[in-house]
Amino acid sequence: MPDRVNMEKIVSLCKRRGFIFPSSEIYGGLASCWDYGPMGVELKRNVKNAWWKATVQERDDVVGIDASIMMHPEVWRASGHVDSFTDPLVECTSCHLRWRASEISNERCPTCGGELTEPRMFNLMFKTAIGPVEEEASTIYLRPETAQAMFADFENVLSTSRKKLPLGIAQIGKSFRNEITPGNFIFRTREFEQMELEYFVKPGTDEHWFDYWVKERFNWYINLGIRKENLRLRQHGKEELAHYAKDCYDIEYLFPMGWSELEGIANRGNYDLTQHAKYSGRDLSYYDNEEKKRYIPYIIEPSGGVDRSVLALLIDAYHEEVVEGEARLVLRLQPSLAPMKAAILPLSKNEKLIPLAKKVYAQLCPSFMTCYDDSQSIGRRYRRQDEIGTPFCITIDFQSLEDNQVTIRERDNLAQIRVPVEKLEETLQAKLSGEPFEATPLWATRQK
Repeated sequence: MPDRVNMEKIVSLCKRRGFIFPSSEIYGGLASCWDYGPMGVELKRNVKNAWWKATVQERDDVVGIDASIMMHPEVWRASGHVDSFTDPLVECTSCHLRWRASEISNERCPTCGGELTEPRMFNLMFKTAIGPVEEEASTIYLRPETAQAMFADFENVLSTSRKKLPLGIAQIGKSFRNEITPGNFIFRTREFEQMELEYFVKPGTDEHWFDYWVKERFNWYINLGIRKENLRLRQHGKEELAHYAKDCYDIEYLFPMGWSELEGIANRGNYDLTQHAKYSGRDLSYYDNEEKKRYIPYIIEPSGGVDRSVLALLIDAYHEEVVEGEARLVLRLQPSLAPMKAAILPLSKNEKLIPLAKKVYAQLCPSFMTCYDDSQSIGRRYRRQDEIGTPFCITIDFQSLEDNQVTIRERDNLAQIRVPVEKLEETLQAKLSGEPFEATPLWATRQK
């Protein structure tokens, strides 16, 4: 197993290869805000597509929504966020930095050593105002989670989908939390994206479905290519359970800063629908045709972070190795997740090779995310593609002008095969589906 990579190397790779940049960098940046670049936006999209495919597309008991970020303020009173979505906060009297009280061990500021104030409660929700006249505007909040919209929309989704329980409502969307101490790159940010499922079940079956979704979600990360030894399940103790939760497990990943939460799966009981029925005055019970009775459904909630998933995948895929005396950095992302599936590389910037290379590029673009690169030496271009995780590099050489064949180079084992141009798309489809390369590696030995 390769040595663990540190966060500095991940941040450097992300900046250098266009995965993630500091937001507003030309103005000095904005703390804990990040922009996804050309490679990052594709990786992030592929992660979300993989989650949607497994959670919604391949199931007949889950439907999706895309709810508004701004919601009626009563939603957040019903959910308890207005009164209890807080952290104990201390402030340094010298440098005025703020810290979670739980992060302070010696009652002095970790930055300057100054004295700290007594803890006071700090609400993590961002406030804004809605209305054309500032004096008469109403206070609303940017949502701190996507979950509440799925509870508020339960009645509409149930009636329009014409489905029975168990029924899942899924959503991918932005959330906002005014974190006191964000950090560790994209692990903890004030603006983030969640992949959440609210799975509504009959009371008494909730423990079965809770166990089911804990296993299902753990295996999803393994199926994405994350090594099992870097994942673990941690059950919440009674003292740390949220006020609404009957039970909760975290799926944790071994990040460079240690084991930290990747996703949480909670048994929320019937708290949410009960609260929203109380505050809205609407009957949110479910009529069970088989049992001929009404009840408030229980809810199982798997809630994962898109950004944390992207970070875990980058860390897990990062490999440094030596090939024939030369250092090579490669991202061994699953082909389905890789930002680019193929790179078209003419052997040189020769005017005879460019037309065929551009023709091959145009041929593949409708089917695969494909890039074209003819700058610098072919070796350097291979290294660039290795660093962004491109599974296949396609080289057009002078022999290609005679036999209309190209060379496909595989990222992980460096094997190469020659393929007719007219068979290229078909061959790549097969390779992306997992068909092995039956070819001799370019380098027979490799030192890790």
